[in-house]
Amino acid sequence: MAPTPLLGSRTLDRQTARTLPPGPKLPTLAQTFLFASHRRTFFPRMLAKYGDVFTIRLVPSSRVCVVLSRPDHIREVFGGSPAVMHAGEGNTVLEPIMGSHSLLLLDDDDHVRMRKQLMPAFSGAALRGYAGMVHELARAEVAKWPIGETFKVHQRMRNLTLEIILQVIFGVTDTDRLKTLRPLLDKIVSVSPVIMLGAFYPALLRVRPWKSYLDTQRAVDAILSDEIAKRRETFAGRTDVLSRLLAAGNWSDQELRDQLVTLLLAGHETTATAMAWAFHELARRPDELAFGQRAADTGADDELEAIVKEALRLHPVVYQVGRRVTETTDLAGYRLPRGTTIMAAIGLVHRDAEHFPAPRDFRPQRFLSDDPPAPGTWIPFGGGARRCIGAGFSLMEGTEILRAALAAYDFHAPHPAPEPAQAKNVTLVPRRGAQVTVTPRRPHPSAI
Repeated sequence: MAPTPLLGSRTLDRQTARTLPPGPKLPTLAQTFLFASHRRTFFPRMLAKYGDVFTIRLVPSSRVCVVLSRPDHIREVFGGSPAVMHAGEGNTVLEPIMGSHSLLLLDDDDHVRMRKQLMPAFSGAALRGYAGMVHELARAEVAKWPIGETFKVHQRMRNLTLEIILQVIFGVTDTDRLKTLRPLLDKIVSVSPVIMLGAFYPALLRVRPWKSYLDTQRAVDAILSDEIAKRRETFAGRTDVLSRLLAAGNWSDQELRDQLVTLLLAGHETTATAMAWAFHELARRPDELAFGQRAADTGADDELEAIVKEALRLHPVVYQVGRRVTETTDLAGYRLPRGTTIMAAIGLVHRDAEHFPAPRDFRPQRFLSDDPPAPGTWIPFGGGARRCIGAGFSLMEGTEILRAALAAYDFHAPHPAPEPAQAKNVTLVPRRGAQVTVTPRRPHPSAI
């Protein structure tokens, strides 16, 4: 699960511009288009032209965003006072979907309290308890893959991560309820920026496609409400996330609903995309594929996790995360006015040769060497008090998915060239869906 990016801040007075780093003179609309659709090339160009710190402006209202690419600067942001470095208020566009109690929307004491309530469900012991179920769900999905045919592994990962959320996080086990929820949740996680515009223009909510989305959301909320009510009576002895939350804290139904939907939206597409990139890279690199298969055969979890980490380094699912400063702040040699948005450019840090030799190469072993990446240089889950609470879950999930798939199959790339990335909402996905072909290493998993 990756952090949700902050997209902007209030407009700043022109007189404050002299305190800001340099940046492009392009119209705000053009900068917004480049940021939204081509950030993976836009940010490196700005870095080359303006240096480690630069300013961009985004709609609406020419919002000012200062972009950081040095780990020491980013460390100051992640380690700064949560009262000064706000993340939640920049995510208010998500409130109609995630709910006002969502961890992603909270700041200050409310965020600390909610995070503390959530932590027991994501402890090391809890993660070990989820791993077996995740592995079985992964094996069941892998058994359905077509042999010798090219297919889009990204969609297969989307199906699998949705199933993991349904059964491991929500704890839904009833067959009929699972059948009802799958298509509904698939619509929920397919939310687009156009749908989120309804937060700013309520009149849109009365017409399609907004009305259709709201109808789906109400149907999901009704099922979750019923599931929560029943689980309050039966959570003892259960190991899913919802049951652990009920066992560990005093929650209202609405608080539980909001956290479940947040975990769904924050953890579905992000993990699915990370694993699609991992399989895409392994299919193109026989030596790294053999390394992963040996790890799957021998139970070398640290080596499997290194593959997940390297996929997240080379292809960070979320390219940047942000904070809005609530008071005048000195940072990176500039005095940033209250209201400035600071963007930590994860993608720029991850491809900096100073921190990652041969940064464009896929080398999982870099995380296993005697000289691993320095702290603060691998940051796909953000950092500090706002680091993604599901980071450990996501790494465990990726490890178990790799274990199931690499034990069963050899992977082949139908195209020699790497797939380009394409912006999809806040994530960067493989443009062709991460196409692969698989052949059995041993009897097909359905026969085991």
